[in-house]
Amino acid sequence: MATIRLNNIFTATYNIFVWQFSSTPSYNHGVIKDIVTEIPESNFDVEQGGQVEIIGWIYQYYNTEPKEKAISSPKSHKFKDTEIASVTQIFTPDWIVKYMVQNSLGKIWIKSLLEKNDTRLEEQIASDFNWQYYMKDAQQPENVIVSLKDVDKSLSNLEITDLKMIDPSMGSGHILVYAFDLLMQIYQSEGYSEREASKSIVTNNLFGLDIDTRAFQLSYFAVYMKLRQYNRRALTSNIKLNIYDIPETNEFNSDDFELLFNELNEHDVTLFNNVINLFHNGNDLGSLIMGLDIDYDDLYQKLSNLNQEQMSFELIPLINSLKQLLSVSKILSAQYHIIITNPPYMGSSRMNKILGNFAKTNYPDAKSDLFSMFIERWNKSMIPGGYNCMVTMQSWMFLSSFEKMRTHLLSNFTISNLMHMENNVMGIAFGTAVTIVRNMNLPNFIGTYHQIKTADTSGKIPSKLPIPGNRYNRTNQANFSKIPGSPIAYWASENLIKDFEKGTRMDELVDPRQGLATADNNRFLRMWYEVINSNISFNSHSIKESLESNKKWFPYNKGGSYRKWYGNYDYVVNWENDGYEVRNFKWSNGKIRSVTRNPDYYFHEAITWSDITSGNFSIRYRFPGSINDVTGMSAFSNNKIKLFDLLGLMNSSVGNYILKF
Repeated sequence: MATIRLNNIFTATYNIFVWQFSSTPSYNHGVIKDIVTEIPESNFDVEQGGQVEIIGWIYQYYNTEPKEKAISSPKSHKFKDTEIASVTQIFTPDWIVKYMVQNSLGKIWIKSLLEKNDTRLEEQIASDFNWQYYMKDAQQPENVIVSLKDVDKSLSNLEITDLKMIDPSMGSGHILVYAFDLLMQIYQSEGYSEREASKSIVTNNLFGLDIDTRAFQLSYFAVYMKLRQYNRRALTSNIKLNIYDIPETNEFNSDDFELLFNELNEHDVTLFNNVINLFHNGNDLGSLIMGLDIDYDDLYQKLSNLNQEQMSFELIPLINSLKQLLSVSKILSAQYHIIITNPPYMGSSRMNKILGNFAKTNYPDAKSDLFSMFIERWNKSMIPGGYNCMVTMQSWMFLSSFEKMRTHLLSNFTISNLMHMENNVMGIAFGTAVTIVRNMNLPNFIGTYHQIKTADTSGKIPSKLPIPGNRYNRTNQANFSKIPGSPIAYWASENLIKDFEKGTRMDELVDPRQGLATADNNRFLRMWYEVINSNISFNSHSIKESLESNKKWFPYNKGGSYRKWYGNYDYVVNWENDGYEVRNFKWSNGKIRSVTRNPDYYFHEAITWSDITSGNFSIRYRFPGSINDVTGMSAFSNNKIKLFDLLGLMNSSVGNYILKF
């Protein structure tokens, strides 16, 4: 049975790699030469750990062409199911995988040992297992210690055979393979033989899903080879792994199942149809699908009990398809001690209609990106006290589009560890973060936060964590809600937190306001030197004065480049006759396109800043006479002294530091 299963994988994988390697037939150049000459031979030794990482890097390399083709498509292009897997594949470096697994799967096991009265210290247990990236929890306040005892007491009954861990976007199986190694350590420490342990790991502990069939094949093969490493009879044994690609049922024909369903009662037929419908658009939705609350084992057994010898030959593949649907749906509906994954990253602007509508309906607070939807979805699948560990883009920590998601997470879960990584630490041109969340609500829990800089991993990997000198702090997440927007500002000092908590808000001193959105700047804006100077009004201080001027063009505050104190007087806007043309700019259906916000503040003096900056913050004084744009953010007051005081404070080093939060 297992031999047939692996043969199927090899057949499909062989065809894929024949196609992929067909463009590099030479040993003298290209990827084959690089593999032979650049990678140490020891990395291919099955007794060492590097070979699985190589498989992942090779797979990502050969995924580059379809990924680049999809990404280079016009911004309006929405990724289809076949493209989603390509554009979201990002390989996780080995040392990051170890950090993730050791501080979630490893941590819950150490906690269970301590609950079972293991006399060793937490750090000693980690050292005995040689978990070099394990980070002990901080010393907790007394009230948190009491609450933790209530959460952890159930771990005293945790047997290693009961512990369940899933990677719901497993890629080439890197995380699963290292989790296998770590679990093998635990099993052997508990007295299991290698053969007993390896079989139990793949049947009881490890679960994996992906929408990409190629990735599934590699994962299945990699984990099966780990099984074979410890169990020489594995290939001739009937051992089935809990690793699947997400099925799609769009092309299922209900008529095909009619004869099969005639063998079942009406209630069971309804349940089977519900499972089939669950995977409609499975290639788009993947592991975001929530399983059903039904008795899967009962349905599976009823299929197995059917007398296949008396059935039409065509029905047997349908039975097997239904069994696979049941197996995957059961995995999606289960609760896990540990969830570890590098989820897909894809912004909402690239989501196709199916995925976009699904996001808005099912994940309204996290709909901005696939990775944030994965965080929210899989937080629901932790057992009480379980861990969800994901490496994602850092954007969820700070951006306003993720504020509702952040607030929900901070109100319902506890951040145990967070490793914040600069651009290119993972080989990608944006910042990322490993966040380890525990399913308990302890806002005063002191989490462990630290930073990895690009220089820390340039040509090397960290030998231990945290790295001295980087942002390293142990703080409780209740502090984050004291900062407007609840950013994960883990490096904020106690004094700064108090300033946010007790200080005076800017909007209590001045009136921050958005301004005009023309909906077509090319039509309504000009550089000041592009129009006749005599047709520009530089001295209108109100709407009334702008009308009396009989001028067409007026200074327009559109933000602009970094500039402190004064400047960026670049644009003028067509505001003739109180902006008649702008105000009446319509779509073909008659709906107004432009947005005229806060016109009562037009032409007033203000302090102003750009809505987006890639560097330090800068703020400028704006004389009366301008209209502010939505990107030329502005604050107004009749008290010029207040404006100048804020201008000075916000342009200072202190202001720049605070505004980074």
